Amino acid sequence: MVVLPLLGQLADEHGRKPLLLLTVSTSIFPFAILAWNQSKGFVYAYYVLRTISYILSQGSIFCIAIAYAADVVEDSKRAAAFSWITGLSSALHVLGNLLALFLPEKYIFPVSIALLIISPVYMQFFLVETVKPAPNRDQDSACLTWTMEYYLKAAFGFDKNQFSEILMLVGVGSIVSQVLVLPLINPMVGEKVILCIGLLASIAYALFYGLAWAAWVPYMSASIKVIVVLIRPSTYAIISQASSSNNQGKAQGFVAGVESIASLLSPLAMSPLTSWFLSTNAPFNCKGFSIVCASICMMIALCYACLLKPEVLSSHDSEDDIETPLLSDS
Repeated sequence: MVVLPLLGQLADEHGRKPLLLLTVSTSIFPFAILAWNQSKGFVYAYYVLRTISYILSQGSIFCIAIAYAADVVEDSKRAAAFSWITGLSSALHVLGNLLALFLPEKYIFPVSIALLIISPVYMQFFLVETVKPAPNRDQDSACLTWTMEYYLKAAFGFDKNQFSEILMLVGVGSIVSQVLVLPLINPMVGEKVILCIGLLASIAYALFYGLAWAAWVPYMSASIKVIVVLIRPSTYAIISQASSSNNQGKAQGFVAGVESIASLLSPLAMSPLTSWFLSTNAPFNCKGFSIVCASICMMIALCYACLLKPEVLSSHDSEDDIETPLLSDS
């Protein structure tokens, strides 16, 4: 919540490449500890390093990558570029599930470390810095998923294989929708329409899950998720186009910070509400009532999205729009 906007500003001021190298590299060390030794002391060390790694890298890698893409992609093509980024992220999730499914347990950590090392090595040699140092001046996507899994297990007895089937269905569909569909329809309808369609789909997605009357309904709902995933790239595009070039990192950092706040607060309401309606003390029979409540939040978001008036800053406005930074040299 605090670190993400600050990292975003640092990326604006000191460059995307060093911040990406820092945040990506921190993910290597926790897994290296477990690959070396899995005794009790090393497990504790893993959790300490993992906590530090999460503080620095959870969300920040994505928002800085979005800011980097905004630097090198023209405004009209940003939604498609961001969609490719989120689509490739979905593809990597599918690949991770497949590796975890087929790799022997003793090879999981070494393979994970090897894959993690590839990223900073690639960035060091092939990534070109896009931020030009500015002269100094005096003032310069999880709780709902867990709730659904808990609900499906309690209401329909889903096991890990059924969860994997749903995740694979969502993952493969998300790759297609983000990599192929969004770049095709964005020039025709624009980011705002895609955002509203995604929010409408998210409302249907949550309602079908919350009111599921049979075990096959979640599978049908999962197919709707391939539209829901379009919310993130369209949101990134709208915010990126409304931000000046020297504030891309800060703007995307604030978005990631808001997501972190939601991830922190949502379990406080969703977890006890889900447990209550799955218990015998529920006031009425609706085991997925907490997910229905989440759909109401999506309806509110849709109302705000319909009122949006996306604006694109001109180059002149971008130069004149100098905001006070979160960190200053004084």
